Amino acid sequence: MFDSFKQLKQLKELQSAIQQEEVTVERDGVTISMNGAFEVKKVTISEDIAAAKLEGIMKDTFNDAVKKAQQAIAGRFAAMQK
Repeated sequence: MFDSFKQLKQLKELQSAIQQEEVTVERDGVTISMNGAFEVKKVTISEDIAAAKLEGIMKDTFNDAVKKAQQAIAGRFAAMQK
């Protein structure tokens, strides 16, 4: 029983460490920075095509997609636990 608690603590520590990670990807003039929880922290677009509006839309849309994917994954894990 105590091994389960120890494993749970280790998993929570791992999850916290993953969330602190940050990655930045640049491709074709678009740069996206994201943390380990798949949240976009910054979007940069080199072109002047309504950049401010486009950045916000891209950031919000991507975050919504990631959250939806996370919920689907959580649902699968919950189903596996039954």
